[in-house]
Amino acid sequence: MSKVGIIMGSTSDMPVMQEAIDILESFGVETEVDIVSAHRTPEKLFDYGKNAHTRGINVIIAGAGGAAHLPGMVASLSPLPVIGVPVKSSNSIDGWDSVLSILQMPGGVPVATVALNGAKNAGILAAQILGSADIQVLQKIVDYKESLKQKVIEGAKNVKK
Repeated sequence: MSKVGIIMGSTSDMPVMQEAIDILESFGVETEVDIVSAHRTPEKLFDYGKNAHTRGINVIIAGAGGAAHLPGMVASLSPLPVIGVPVKSSNSIDGWDSVLSILQMPGGVPVATVALNGAKNAGILAAQILGSADIQVLQKIVDYKESLKQKVIEGAKNVKK
């Protein structure tokens, strides 16, 4: 079974990151959730980054606010795809510091970056990555996208006069 590791810098990031957990669970994708601070627990960060793939993790979603080093540091250590979620935190400059810290990675250390507080999209992207090799997850993505289409069609019926 495919598994997504979801990590964040502190418990204050959990309300944002919960959206990734929820959407992945709706697709039947197993998640492993942990707090891994790039600045306060660097040893844990190194262990996580170097060993996540040995524990069956296939994709990592890393959420961080402020200087937001977690996604990039994990990507520098791990052979797995990493999706960064910039989190608007209390010490943030309108979230732009987090966005740019995750987005502006040097060549050779890619991090797929979603919108500010965009954990739901990070979960969907992780499922799409898994779906490229897992037909069951792929079908759930197809069904999900069809449900989005149907919501728009139904909403349009209420608008037209």
